[in-house]
Amino acid sequence: MEFAQVVRQRKMIRNYLDKPVDPGALERILNAARRAPSAGHSQGQYLVVVTEGATRKAIAELGDEAHYVASGMPPWMSTAPVHVVVCVRENDYHDRYREPDKLNDDGTEIDWPVPYWWVDAGATLMLVLLATVNEGLSAGIFGSHRLSGLKELLSIPDDVAPVGIITIGHAASTATTGSAKRGRKAPDRVVHRERWT
Repeated sequence: MEFAQVVRQRKMIRNYLDKPVDPGALERILNAARRAPSAGHSQGQYLVVVTEGATRKAIAELGDEAHYVASGMPPWMSTAPVHVVVCVRENDYHDRYREPDKLNDDGTEIDWPVPYWWVDAGATLMLVLLATVNEGLSAGIFGSHRLSGLKELLSIPDDVAPVGIITIGHAASTATTGSAKRGRKAPDRVVHRERWT
C-alpha cells in the first residue's frame, strides 16, 4: 500500500469482526514497530502482545469496557483478537546517556528537559498503527494509565511503564464515533511556517 494511502486510512477503530489476525501479518507489524527511533539508540520501548482470549477479556474488564457498552458502543476491547501493549523503560535512557559517548563534558548525564522515552513510545505507537493499516487491518488505542492492575496481569516489571494498548483486528465498522466526530483543525491552525504567527 502507498504510504499516503496508509496515512489517509488510519483511524481509530472500536468495532471488530470475530476473525483472527494472520500471524504473519502480526509479525510484520511487530517488526515495523521495532524500527521506531529512540534517543541515542537507547531502545527503551517494549511490546507485550496479547492474543489469548481470557487475558484480553481481563484487560477489557480493567478498562471498564462495560461502561463503553452501556453507552451504546460495541465491546471492542475484548473482541479485538490482538492487543499490543506499548511500554517504555526510562532507565534504558539513563543507562545509555551515562555511557562515555553521551556524557556531558563534565562527565555527567544530560538534563532531560524533554523526556524522550515518552516521545519514542509515541513513535512506536504510531508505527504499530500505520503498519496495521498497511496489512489491511484496523487498530484502536486506549490509554493504559487508567488500568490499575495491568502490570500485575501481564507481569510487567516495576520499572517498565505501559503507555497504551493498541487493539488490532478486522474492522466490523469504520463509522466515526466519540471524539473523532469533532473533525480536524484547519491546516492553517496547525501548520506554522517560519514563525508562529
